[in-house]
Amino acid sequence: MRTFNLPANSLMRSKDFLFGVATSSFQIEGDRKGRETCIWDTFCAQSGKISDNSNGDDACRHIEKWKDDVELISSLGVDAYRLSISWPRVMTIDGDVNEMGMQFYVNLVDELVRRGIKVFVTLYHWDLPQHLEDNGGWLNRDTAYAFEKYATAVASTLGDKVYAYATLNEPFCSAYLGYELGVHAPGLTGVGKGRKAAHHLLLAHGLAMKALRATCPNSLHGIVLNFSTCHPATNNEEDKIAAKLADEYHNQWYLKPVIDGQYPSIIHQLRDVDRPDIEEGDMDIISQPIDYLGINYYTRTVYKATPSDSADVNFGFEIVEPTNTPLTAMGWEITPDAFTELLVNLHQQYALPPIYITENGAAMDDEMIDGEVNDVDRIDYFNSHLNAVNVAIEAGVDIRGYFAWSLMDNFEWALGYSKRFGIVHVDYDTQKRTLKQSAHVYSELVKNRINGTLAV
Repeated sequence: MRTFNLPANSLMRSKDFLFGVATSSFQIEGDRKGRETCIWDTFCAQSGKISDNSNGDDACRHIEKWKDDVELISSLGVDAYRLSISWPRVMTIDGDVNEMGMQFYVNLVDELVRRGIKVFVTLYHWDLPQHLEDNGGWLNRDTAYAFEKYATAVASTLGDKVYAYATLNEPFCSAYLGYELGVHAPGLTGVGKGRKAAHHLLLAHGLAMKALRATCPNSLHGIVLNFSTCHPATNNEEDKIAAKLADEYHNQWYLKPVIDGQYPSIIHQLRDVDRPDIEEGDMDIISQPIDYLGINYYTRTVYKATPSDSADVNFGFEIVEPTNTPLTAMGWEITPDAFTELLVNLHQQYALPPIYITENGAAMDDEMIDGEVNDVDRIDYFNSHLNAVNVAIEAGVDIRGYFAWSLMDNFEWALGYSKRFGIVHVDYDTQKRTLKQSAHVYSELVKNRINGTLAV
């Protein structure tokens, strides 16, 4: 069996470094009847939006099988489990707490804590209640305040049994994919919509941070952002500028307000009609200190310069699709060096708090043969990216932990059940869970660490 070949003196081989697995509510929970409708329910019901015409009504039936799933997590020997709360499961349309829905998470967190597993809770992993979307969703500033109320309710219930709270997961995806490109729920389009949604999401983050600190002062509080390093297609100056603009628009747009209290300079290239409405005090709310930054990374993106069309506001950059390079089943380049580059560059550019790698993993074309999934390609992906994290740590980046995405195969948003990211295979007909070889190798790594800090 393959193993991960981290250097013998890597800090990641110490039990001071945290290893975990991650999931999200809509992707695994099922039990549609146990919650209010969310934007992904509505999106899935629209013809042609989900590649396999599926939905999240059943998913992995985690609501039903949660005790078995906790046992599975515990068997891996990981230190932590990152989960998300379903906003429409714990809050009613009237804005009150749904006690039955909330009790599910109380029971789940209690059992994880009982087993010595640190709980990382994400408050928003894209499943906005549909009734809020009906009133404008993230285009409506009031949604940020509804999120503050929801965050307060969750934190008041779960308290500091939760080791770390994250306000948002990947606001880029919520804003850009959901409100600007329209390939994710709620399926709206337009630059102005995307930028307005992004601002209200970040405002929601800031408001919730205040509520979390007041309610759970002993827990860690932060935000989870996704990054894709932006590389120029050539050494031409035009392509270099294109890559820089893309980085500001897709990456720095979400980090710079949180850390520096301002948007990147590309905001000045937006048409007036597309700029978000920034009210007095907004940036102070958004930029209050965070205890940690969660970073999700999967691949890099390559850009070339293209003539800017003021009608489309494309800022003169365009993605170049990868060719003649190893790809995951998602068609994404496997680029661990770019992962190190990202971490080191962010460390040099910003005064960052400690970092957790909150998602990293790969969808692969898994085959179940004789009851086993020998996913060597996924093992190799994890190995190269764990080593990329180690190189960044050796370069001085303060990284405290790593979460494999994902614990189990699940509903992969617009791609339905056609792509498998899990280290645990799920048979969606029988709901049987089977550890893939990647799960065994990951478990071996986390169980064989040593007490104390290793010298670099």
